Amino acid sequence: NAINELKHTIPHTVVIAGSVPAEGYNNKCVFCRIANNEMDTELLHRDEDICCFRDIKPAAPHHYLVVPTKHVGNCKSLNIQHVPLVKQMVDVGKDVLQKHNVTDLTDVRFGFHWPPFCSVSHLHLHVLAPVSQIGFMSRFIYRLNSYWFVTADQLIELLNSKVETH
Repeated sequence: NAINELKHTIPHTVVIAGSVPAEGYNNKCVFCRIANNEMDTELLHRDEDICCFRDIKPAAPHHYLVVPTKHVGNCKSLNIQHVPLVKQMVDVGKDVLQKHNVTDLTDVRFGFHWPPFCSVSHLHLHVLAPVSQIGFMSRFIYRLNSYWFVTADQLIELLNSKVETH
Protein backbone atom coordinates (compact mmCIF):
# COMPACT_ATOMS: atom_id res chain seq x y z
CA ASN A 1 0.00 0.00 0.00
CA ALA A 2 1.13 3.54 -0.77
CA ILE A 3 1.19 4.62 2.90
CA ASN A 4 3.57 1.81 3.90
CA GLU A 5 5.87 2.64 0.98
CA LEU A 6 5.94 6.31 1.98
CA LYS A 7 6.69 5.48 5.63
CA HIS A 8 10.04 4.09 4.58
CA THR A 9 11.01 7.34 2.85
CA ILE A 10 10.43 9.58 5.89
CA PRO A 11 13.08 9.65 8.59
CA HIS A 12 11.73 9.31 12.12
CA THR A 13 11.64 12.59 13.97
CA VAL A 14 13.41 13.13 17.26
CA VAL A 15 11.46 15.66 19.28
CA ILE A 16 13.09 17.44 22.18
CA ALA A 17 10.56 18.73 24.69
CA GLY A 18 9.67 22.35 23.95
CA SER A 19 11.46 22.47 20.61
CA VAL A 20 9.69 23.72 17.51
CA PRO A 21 11.18 23.56 14.01
CA ALA A 22 12.26 26.95 12.68
CA GLU A 23 9.45 27.95 10.34
CA GLY A 24 9.27 31.51 9.17
CA TYR A 25 9.75 33.63 6.09
CA ASN A 26 12.00 32.77 3.15
CA ASN A 27 12.39 35.69 0.74
CA LYS A 28 13.48 33.33 -2.05
CA CYS A 29 10.26 31.30 -1.76
CA VAL A 30 7.50 32.42 -4.14
CA PHE A 31 4.77 31.10 -1.82
CA CYS A 32 6.20 33.03 1.17
CA ARG A 33 6.18 36.15 -0.99
CA ILE A 34 2.59 35.54 -2.12
CA ALA A 35 1.48 34.95 1.50
CA ASN A 36 3.12 38.28 2.47
CA ASN A 37 1.32 40.15 -0.34
CA GLU A 38 4.62 40.83 -2.10
CA MET A 39 3.35 39.44 -5.41
CA ASP A 40 0.46 40.51 -7.61
CA THR A 41 -1.61 37.45 -6.69
CA GLU A 42 -5.22 37.57 -5.57
CA LEU A 43 -5.59 35.92 -2.18
CA LEU A 44 -8.89 34.06 -1.92
CA HIS A 45 -8.29 33.51 1.80
CA ARG A 46 -5.75 34.78 4.29
CA ASP A 47 -5.55 34.49 8.03
CA GLU A 48 -2.66 34.29 10.47
CA ASP A 49 -1.78 30.70 9.53
CA ILE A 50 -3.07 29.94 6.03
CA CYS A 51 -3.61 31.58 2.66
CA CYS A 52 -5.19 30.37 -0.57
CA PHE A 53 -4.82 31.48 -4.19
CA ARG A 54 -5.46 30.15 -7.68
CA ASP A 55 -2.93 27.79 -9.28
CA ILE A 56 -1.20 29.51 -12.22
CA LYS A 57 -1.61 26.34 -14.32
CA PRO A 58 -5.11 25.17 -13.43
CA ALA A 59 -5.84 21.50 -14.01
CA ALA A 60 -9.55 21.91 -13.23
CA PRO A 61 -12.12 24.73 -13.34
CA HIS A 62 -11.38 25.25 -9.64
CA HIS A 63 -7.70 24.66 -8.86
CA TYR A 64 -6.47 26.38 -5.74
CA LEU A 65 -3.31 26.18 -3.67
CA VAL A 66 -3.58 26.37 0.11
CA VAL A 67 -0.30 27.22 1.84
CA PRO A 68 0.88 28.04 5.36
CA THR A 69 1.71 31.74 5.70
CA LYS A 70 4.99 30.76 7.38
CA HIS A 71 7.54 28.77 5.42
CA VAL A 72 7.07 25.05 5.98
CA GLY A 73 9.02 22.58 3.86
CA ASN A 74 7.40 20.01 1.61
CA CYS A 75 5.23 17.18 2.95
CA LYS A 76 8.23 14.88 3.44
CA SER A 77 9.58 17.26 6.12
CA LEU A 78 6.43 17.06 8.26
CA ASN A 79 5.83 15.17 11.49
CA ILE A 80 2.83 14.36 13.68
CA GLN A 81 2.84 17.92 15.09
CA HIS A 82 1.84 19.16 11.62
CA VAL A 83 -1.42 17.15 11.48
CA PRO A 84 -3.55 20.08 12.75
CA LEU A 85 -1.97 22.34 10.09
CA VAL A 86 -2.78 19.87 7.29
CA LYS A 87 -6.37 19.54 8.57
CA GLN A 88 -6.67 23.33 8.74
CA MET A 89 -5.41 23.58 5.14
CA VAL A 90 -8.12 21.13 4.01
CA ASP A 91 -10.78 23.11 5.89
CA VAL A 92 -9.67 26.34 4.18
CA GLY A 93 -9.76 24.56 0.81
CA LYS A 94 -13.34 23.40 1.47
CA ASP A 95 -14.36 26.92 2.55
CA VAL A 96 -12.89 28.49 -0.60
CA LEU A 97 -14.65 25.90 -2.79
CA GLN A 98 -17.97 26.61 -1.08
CA LYS A 99 -17.45 30.38 -1.54
CA HIS A 100 -17.03 29.61 -5.26
CA ASN A 101 -20.28 27.60 -5.29
CA VAL A 102 -18.66 24.16 -5.40
CA THR A 103 -21.03 22.11 -3.27
CA ASP A 104 -20.34 18.56 -4.52
CA LEU A 105 -17.38 17.64 -2.33
CA THR A 106 -17.46 14.07 -3.70
CA ASP A 107 -15.99 15.41 -6.99
CA VAL A 108 -13.03 17.16 -5.33
CA ARG A 109 -9.40 16.17 -4.79
CA PHE A 110 -7.20 17.49 -1.96
CA GLY A 111 -3.57 16.44 -2.17
CA PHE A 112 0.16 17.05 -2.18
CA HIS A 113 2.96 16.15 -4.55
CA TRP A 114 5.58 13.94 -2.93
CA PRO A 115 9.23 15.00 -3.24
CA PRO A 116 11.02 15.21 -5.56
CA PHE A 117 7.84 15.88 -7.58
CA CYS A 118 7.26 19.33 -6.03
CA SER A 119 7.78 22.46 -8.09
CA VAL A 120 7.96 24.68 -4.98
CA SER A 121 9.46 23.45 -1.71
CA HIS A 122 6.87 25.20 0.47
CA LEU A 123 4.04 22.99 1.69
CA HIS A 124 1.04 23.45 -0.62
CA LEU A 125 -2.25 21.62 -0.85
CA HIS A 126 -3.77 21.25 -4.31
CA VAL A 127 -7.54 21.70 -4.25
CA LEU A 128 -9.11 20.52 -7.51
CA ALA A 129 -12.78 20.55 -8.52
CA PRO A 130 -14.58 19.10 -10.24
CA VAL A 131 -12.22 16.14 -10.58
CA SER A 132 -14.46 14.73 -13.31
CA GLN A 133 -13.35 17.64 -15.54
CA ILE A 134 -9.59 17.18 -15.14
CA GLY A 135 -7.82 16.64 -18.47
CA PHE A 136 -5.84 13.57 -19.50
CA MET A 137 -2.34 14.78 -18.49
CA SER A 138 -3.61 16.30 -15.25
CA ARG A 139 -5.24 12.98 -14.33
CA PHE A 140 -1.72 11.56 -14.44
CA ILE A 141 -0.12 14.46 -12.52
CA TYR A 142 -2.75 14.36 -9.74
CA ARG A 143 -3.22 10.58 -9.82
CA LEU A 144 -4.51 8.79 -6.74
CA ASN A 145 -2.42 5.93 -5.31
CA SER A 146 0.72 7.05 -7.12
CA TYR A 147 4.12 7.55 -5.52
CA TRP A 148 4.22 11.21 -6.60
CA PHE A 149 0.83 12.42 -5.30
CA VAL A 150 -0.78 11.75 -1.91
CA THR A 151 -4.21 12.83 -0.75
CA ALA A 152 -4.52 14.97 2.35
CA ASP A 153 -6.12 12.00 4.14
CA GLN A 154 -3.19 9.75 3.19
CA LEU A 155 -0.70 12.33 4.45
CA ILE A 156 -2.58 12.70 7.76
CA GLU A 157 -2.66 8.90 8.15
CA LEU A 158 1.06 8.73 7.40
CA LEU A 159 1.94 11.50 9.88
CA ASN A 160 -0.21 9.93 12.59
CA SER A 161 1.59 6.61 12.09
CA LYS A 162 5.10 8.05 12.43
CA VAL A 163 6.93 6.85 15.53
CA GLU A 164 8.37 9.67 17.60
CA THR A 165 11.24 9.35 20.03
CA HIS A 166 11.17 11.51 23.15
